[in-house]
Parts: sequence; structure tokens; C-alpha cells
Amino acid sequence: MKITPLIIGLFAAIPVCKSSPFPDGKHISNHKVIVEDVIQTTSYTYLYVKENDSLKWLAIPSMQANKGETYFYSDGLPMKQFESKELHRTFDEVLFLGGVSQEPIGSNQANVPKDKAHASITQGTNEPYVRKANQETKKDIKIEAQKDCITIAELFSKKELYSGKTVKIKGQVTKYSPEIMNKNWIHLQDGTDDHGKFDLVITSSGSVKPGDVVVFEGKIDLNKDFGYGYFFEVMMEDAGVK
Repeated sequence: MKITPLIIGLFAAIPVCKSSPFPDGKHISNHKVIVEDVIQTTSYTYLYVKENDSLKWLAIPSMQANKGETYFYSDGLPMKQFESKELHRTFDEVLFLGGVSQEPIGSNQANVPKDKAHASITQGTNEPYVRKANQETKKDIKIEAQKDCITIAELFSKKELYSGKTVKIKGQVTKYSPEIMNKNWIHLQDGTDDHGKFDLVITSSGSVKPGDVVVFEGKIDLNKDFGYGYFFEVMMEDAGVK
């Protein structure tokens, strides 16, 4: 099975992230694991860990990790029969995380990578996870308008009008995650902004790379909820690349 979101979320980015109702952190699901083995790939670190008497695989954005180290994490996204094309290997189950912590996790530090930097699995181009929605950074991008295309700002401001319709949008690819649930997941920006909404998540069978300026044509879907807090207010799905 190929994830997400996840994207991923991730997929996903790779998903709205809800704050904890327990400010003291006591009610957070806090898992303590000891690393038994480490596999590094281009964009992911796979950790084979021991939690109490059980062994499991975790997948997180690339980081330095060593056998014997202790980490903490909270909720993740479990994927059964997950196939890693880069490793040419199918795992019985992998738990995808946004990161791990060297200290027990409180309400404000769930899944914080040990280098303190926020890590997004969609920064890479190999393994799947959809990043949590609305956590992207706005790039300094200026895209020349195209007559038959709408802008990302227009899409978000008139989302109900475009729901279920096929539209074209021209923009620059800021992130690309292939083979998530048999689709490629793309983040697109065009420099426009509707009240802080400037990043469009797109699924497509087409291949692109970060930095490409392309036109996508696809159907608009609203309020896509993949669970585990991975929610997209607006998405373009099954888009073609022009």
C-alpha cells in the first residue's frame, strides 16, 4: 500500500493541525522507543525501534540517528504493506511521523525533530507523507498571468463556485512527493494570496520537480479529510500537467 496524508501527508505535509486541549501535556499519547536499527534514504530516515516488548518501523524526515538512542513521539499514521521504491522493499507496517523528540512530548512539542527544525516529509522527492495543511512557507514567486487560468487566490476566495469543476492554474512547484496512494502529490504557488492561503495541494499522475513552472488542469475538491489531522480546505485532484 502506498500512503496517504499525507502526506503525508502527508503525505502531508505531509494536514489543519489542531492544538491540544490538555495544556499540561499529561493526556498526550507519549511513546518512548529505543533505536535498534537505522536505514537512511534520500529524504527519509527509517528507524527500527523497540517500545516495551514490541518492535516496529518508524519513518520520519531525514535526520541523524544512531542505534541505542532514545526518542519520544506521539500520534502517527500507520501504513500496512508499505512499499518503498527507493529501498526496493515492502514493510509489513510503517508508522509515518512528522518527527521525533529527545524529550517526553508536551502539548506544544508533539513530534518535534531533534534538531528543533520543523521537518516536512514533502520536502523530499522519494517517500510519501502529506504535510499538515496550512504549514507551508510562502515563496517569493511571480507568475505571469495566463488567459485561460485562474489564480490560487481566486480559487480560495471563490472555492464554492469552483467546487467540483475542472480549472487550470499556472504556478511554480514548491514540493513534490511521488507515489502516494498511486499518485504524485504536489504543492503549487503562484505568488497570489487570499488571506494567507497561497499554497495549493494537487494530485497528479504527471511527474514534475520543485522549481518547475507548469499549468495544471484538474477537478477542485473541498474539505478533504484524510484523518490524523490531515485536512485540506481546497485540493485539485487527478490533474493533468500542461
